[in-house]
Amino acid sequence: MLSLGNVFNFAELEAFDQRIQERLPHQKVQYDVELKLDGLAISLWYEHGVLVRGVTRGDGETGEDITQNVKTIRNLPLQLSSQSIAIPELLEVRGEVLIPKAGFEKLNREQEHKSEKTFANPRNAAAGSLRQLDPAIAASRPLAFYAYGIAQCVPHHGLTSMHESLHWLTQIGFEIAERQWLVNSITEVEQCYQQIMSERASLSVEIDGMVVKVDNLQQQKQLGFLSREPRWATAYKFPAQAALTTVENIEWQVGRTGTLTPVARLKPVFVGGVTVSNVTLHNIGEIHRLDVRIGDTVSVYRTGDVIPKVEKVWQEFRPTDTQIVQLPAQCPVCDSPVVMPEGEALARCSGGLYCSAQRIEAIRHFVARKAMDIEGLGDRWVESLLHLNLLDNVSDIYHLHEHREQLLSIEKMGEKSVQNLLTAIENSKDTQLHRFIYALGIRGVGETTAKMLANTFQNLDALMTADLEQLKKTPDVGDITAEWIFDFFRATHNLEVIQRLLDAGITLETAKASTRQPLNGESWVVTGT
Repeated sequence: MLSLGNVFNFAELEAFDQRIQERLPHQKVQYDVELKLDGLAISLWYEHGVLVRGVTRGDGETGEDITQNVKTIRNLPLQLSSQSIAIPELLEVRGEVLIPKAGFEKLNREQEHKSEKTFANPRNAAAGSLRQLDPAIAASRPLAFYAYGIAQCVPHHGLTSMHESLHWLTQIGFEIAERQWLVNSITEVEQCYQQIMSERASLSVEIDGMVVKVDNLQQQKQLGFLSREPRWATAYKFPAQAALTTVENIEWQVGRTGTLTPVARLKPVFVGGVTVSNVTLHNIGEIHRLDVRIGDTVSVYRTGDVIPKVEKVWQEFRPTDTQIVQLPAQCPVCDSPVVMPEGEALARCSGGLYCSAQRIEAIRHFVARKAMDIEGLGDRWVESLLHLNLLDNVSDIYHLHEHREQLLSIEKMGEKSVQNLLTAIENSKDTQLHRFIYALGIRGVGETTAKMLANTFQNLDALMTADLEQLKKTPDVGDITAEWIFDFFRATHNLEVIQRLLDAGITLETAKASTRQPLNGESWVVTGT
């Protein structure tokens, strides 16, 4: 399941339209405009009309199986039926799970009555409900499902447009959002935007914008996809909501690669449906650009209604005793010198693995779901293991079974907890090459780049011995990232850690070269957000 690109104003919307027109010259383009529901995107699979599987978007390729929980959603059809339409043998429907406004208010009143914690916003409540291990909890929540697209249909439904597809879904039992438009120009899209802005408060559900899609399915096929999003659709997001608060402190955090990131600790303020108390200031250059200081009054907003950001410093409210924030000379964790190479915006701790913060972040990254996926090895375990000197680097994870008695001595870590951890570690040994590459925490190598490296070099040895020119030719790898990768695999310490991991029994499923399959050459249109 792919995500969508975003636009935030009419100029950006016009640029989106211009790209469409350039790729579809001399063709009439209509746009399907829908509400951008603020919930959790899921995919539903039906076989012969019966719901058999429900999964979340996850990382775009692998999602969580939430079948038992989605079956409790009251307006979601478990069995498809229609008086006039033949039910497909296989149907995959994309849509959004959320809690309508009225249901959310009732849910929070019930939470208060039971003296339990209330939910910050409907989206968090819906996402948390779907991820409950006990389906009875999901069943007790006022969840609703709204369909927004068809990913697969066998035999093909024969429809030619998104607008038709939405109507077709309603005929076999699905609900769709309460507003849709079919328009002939990007100017009319803007008119829809202004209309829904004025109607937003009266809608039954929370939205954070609109989704604009090329309506014709054949034109969608012509336009195709980028690596993470379709070219034929975008989200037109509403302006971010802002609030005033005070900067109570500015602290420096140390990441897994040693990067020092300033974080503003704020007097808690409610913005865009959540309480915000921390905001990243990115780097010392951004601090100086904003001229933000401890004690300042600032405007905070949530970019895309997700990430909080300091928008403005109100200097007229500044206390007289504030001081300009300076970059620390020593790492706040290990006291190693802080370095900032000429031409770079980011300062770094020079302590390497001597710095406990870097070790902790490297281990957190290594065990994460998108990396080695070691379930249960959370912060509490990591801190305890570091305190016992059982973790010096990530390869030590696979030798923890040798220290079972010490693990059992950790407070509140009984036999079952220890066994679950050791089992999760053992299960993680069989993994995919791209996950292992990502887990190593190479500077500049995110998920997409790790996949490109795995697909290009096919096995770990080929990647580790690749020269600089080979790395530079890899898709999604620029010259600077290529140098970082090259240097990583030339560092003796890194090679020792990798060899120790392999000696511990880690096996890598290497990327397979493309072979001819029955569906090779076929194009599938995947719709939805």
